[in-house]
Amino acid sequence: MRDVRRPCYPMSPKRTLVAFSLLVMVATIACAADDPSLKLPRSTPEEQGVSSTALLGFVLDAEHKLDALNSFMLVRHGHVVAEGWWSPYASDVPHTLYSLSKIFMSTAVGLAAAEGKLSLDDPILKFFPGEAPAIPSKNLSSMRVRDLLRMSTGQEGDFINSDFRFDGMQNLIRAFLELPVTNRPGTHFVYRDSSPYMLSAIVQKVTGQTVLDYLRPRLFEPLGISDPKWETSAQGISLGGTGLSLRTEDIAHIGQLYLQRGQWRGRQLVPAAWVDAATSLQTSTGSDPRSDWDQGYGYFFWRCRHGFYRGDGALGQFCIVMPEFDAVLAITSGDDQLQSILDFVWERILPAFKDSALPADPESDRRLSEKLASLTLRTQNGEATSPAVSKIVEKRFVFPENEQQIESIEFEPEQKGANITIIVRIAGNDQRIVCGRGAWVKGTLAAEAAGLVPMAIKGVDTGGPGPIAIAASGAWSGDDTYTVKLCRYTTPYIWTYDLRFEDNKLILEGDNNLSRSSAGPGKIRLVGPARP
Repeated sequence: MRDVRRPCYPMSPKRTLVAFSLLVMVATIACAADDPSLKLPRSTPEEQGVSSTALLGFVLDAEHKLDALNSFMLVRHGHVVAEGWWSPYASDVPHTLYSLSKIFMSTAVGLAAAEGKLSLDDPILKFFPGEAPAIPSKNLSSMRVRDLLRMSTGQEGDFINSDFRFDGMQNLIRAFLELPVTNRPGTHFVYRDSSPYMLSAIVQKVTGQTVLDYLRPRLFEPLGISDPKWETSAQGISLGGTGLSLRTEDIAHIGQLYLQRGQWRGRQLVPAAWVDAATSLQTSTGSDPRSDWDQGYGYFFWRCRHGFYRGDGALGQFCIVMPEFDAVLAITSGDDQLQSILDFVWERILPAFKDSALPADPESDRRLSEKLASLTLRTQNGEATSPAVSKIVEKRFVFPENEQQIESIEFEPEQKGANITIIVRIAGNDQRIVCGRGAWVKGTLAAEAAGLVPMAIKGVDTGGPGPIAIAASGAWSGDDTYTVKLCRYTTPYIWTYDLRFEDNKLILEGDNNLSRSSAGPGKIRLVGPARP
């Protein structure tokens, strides 16, 4: 693909850098990350020139045609005009961003450049003399920071593969530098997570802080993003290209910051020149006018049709900035058909925008508000009880050794109300799961129980350590089958398990909403005989 060259990002004079640093410091002292005043103001859609009726149609059609959204927030003229979370997803719960993390990594590089800690034209070997090959190739020697940002390092291969994994003790920097650079850097676009990881390592090298800690006072706190989590490699380096978990409104905030060219509440948090460079076309990615992946790439930002730009992540995490309409759309979802989501947005959201405020429409606004307040993922359909119940209580169904470390399952003998509690023994520990009938019941699993609700993207689990948040819904889908849905609601993953009781044994079959995707873990089937 052709090499699209841009002017170098200009470095500010020293006095400007000092002023910029002081400005950031004042902004940090002046506001706390969880200050309610930092939330975006709310407005009716009509006040901001958006049709409530059209937005209601968007939500209703999304449930029918996509059935995959976890949340969304639409901002117009700096005001939130519509927001919704499909229970058990919630406004105060962070969601895994996957590659949407990259736009925050881009911002960190821009800030480090503005502070004079690095230049986009620095060769990357400058930062890692101890990890470089004894005789680096000409192409590797010419690879610059800019090439990492544009995904144009000259290396072949997928963005995560057997040569480059975050979950091992391998020195990832050395592994990257040992990969063959078969093309001249800057001439060959290959989307990969190793490039932002290297930039994360560079920022950590020049600042003495992880990217998470570096951004905390400069970006997260001024934007009101409280307690962000960013997974690290075994070497203690923020992953850079994935692993960040934030709330839906946090996604909207970074989009609004870029829409405002780095300004936030009267403060220039990010230099406008960086915003312009990062979101403009830096590398060609294809020529199909119908594809939002062929519109070009900036510095970890994708260009879109309609002159928009976006950050996006696996399985449908989006921050879409629409300058023509002065709007931002944040989406979290669980769908590997990302182009279908964007097509749906262009079809249903864009016609809702008008050039000026619309007459008040209280009835339409009421219907939209009621719908948004009642959103929920589909719970498991079925009956509250079954003739099989008497045959399975006070029995434990024991499974042979398996990859998921699921050892046994039993039903609690005393079931109160419509909810049913099952006990799953995983990796030597009993996990109680309360399954709501017609509702989602939230609970937690121990970290060791991850095999029951696995989530893997090319070998990288970005769920983080500690308890696993889940929500469960269950019902008897047949006389001999109890079906459980387990939603790992800080991620896009929803697992469905059929527990079929047959000939004094339990046949456990599990699948997830993303198993058709190469990014999703596959199916589970276990058979366990009954024990008293």
